[in-house]
Amino acid sequence: MSEKLAIHGGDRAVPEGVMKKWPPIEDIDRKMVLASLEGGEHTYGPNCKALEKEFAEWAGLKYCVACNSGTAALHMCLVACDCGAGDEVIVPAYTWPSSATCCLHHNVVPIFVDIDWETMNIDPAKIEAAVTERTKAIIAVHLHGLAVDMDPVMEIARRHGLKVIEDACQSHGATYKGRTVGSFGDCVAYSTNQNKCLCSGEGGLFLTNDEQMHAKGKTLWYFGENRVPDEAPEYHTYGMGWMYRMADLTAAFARAQLTRLDDYLAQQKVNAARLAECLADVENLILPVEPEGYSHTWYNYTVRFDMEALGHADDAKDFRDKLVAALKAEGVDTGVWQAWPVPQMTVIQAQNAYGRGCPWTCQGSKRHISRLETSHRDEPVDYSLEQYPVACRHSTWHTGMTTPLRAPNGPEVAELVATAFAKVMSNINQVERVELKGK
Repeated sequence: MSEKLAIHGGDRAVPEGVMKKWPPIEDIDRKMVLASLEGGEHTYGPNCKALEKEFAEWAGLKYCVACNSGTAALHMCLVACDCGAGDEVIVPAYTWPSSATCCLHHNVVPIFVDIDWETMNIDPAKIEAAVTERTKAIIAVHLHGLAVDMDPVMEIARRHGLKVIEDACQSHGATYKGRTVGSFGDCVAYSTNQNKCLCSGEGGLFLTNDEQMHAKGKTLWYFGENRVPDEAPEYHTYGMGWMYRMADLTAAFARAQLTRLDDYLAQQKVNAARLAECLADVENLILPVEPEGYSHTWYNYTVRFDMEALGHADDAKDFRDKLVAALKAEGVDTGVWQAWPVPQMTVIQAQNAYGRGCPWTCQGSKRHISRLETSHRDEPVDYSLEQYPVACRHSTWHTGMTTPLRAPNGPEVAELVATAFAKVMSNINQVERVELKGK
């Protein structure tokens, strides 16, 4: 296919206005949000309580707390698991930063493990080597809509007495060996952010089957109190609270969208299957996988460019950015979801989130106490990027898409997206000439 790329003045492969925005807004959304607006209970109101009940039933878990973000839900998970200052929690090296910064919020030290190339999730074979006497939990991030390989994760956790926190913020409805994510570990966090398959603009959900963990997580959600807002007004505060409650308007929107979540997920599967079929013969692309025994939700359809085959292994990031720019010019809603491994973040490399070395060397933390008791200084946690070669390579080879696979878009949009990929990948010589802004 020799055709002038849109970035150089050619016609777009995906015509303007064909791709519809996410999420679809229907009468039920307007009705429920307006009813909340006129209902007069705009903080933690009746829609929040109804959402907790309805989502718990949908997820197949006993207890649910509606909060204001997936990050808040993850923080609540850490509190529910009794993670404290200086404890270590294992986190995948490639994920959204919140999977690690939730640890910093509670003065917990994140310990990173490289990812598996095919699934893009944490590599279970590398977890055990990261376990120390300070390890308290493993955060299993079900990334992009694909479940983690949970059997080995749970086996390692049981052997070492560790808690397992599931980060399902991107994976509503994903399954592993017939079981839904969130049903394996001790607790789970979901997000209802703008991009999520269940969207309420912003929001999160903390769930568990354990009554005590539910109560512990909830102390962070309000003012550190033992009571919920609609109980007696006596205060029993003995810990810090972060005011993580969800607003009633947000919950109303989430409830309306929840009525269509299963339909959304079904449409994404149809669209993803069609896109994979159309991209199968496009050279130098590495397509995402759905291993046997898994059910992918295709929250994000992540493609890798084979930079070795393209001859750009040494300048992978810059050339990936040129390919993404060319695809965007063709009308593909794609981008670089996370451009670097999380341990590359400045706050992690500096090991100084709150000043004076916290949480890595906070006075009073388990690390600090251990250092005093043993009369020697702990070695700093090693975050050298050489430990995460797969995460580093993935970070510079990938592009991701959400909107093209989302309702109300159908397989015809997936076909146009595939046409754009084929056009760009067949005209690599034109991609070489792309000039990036700021370069």
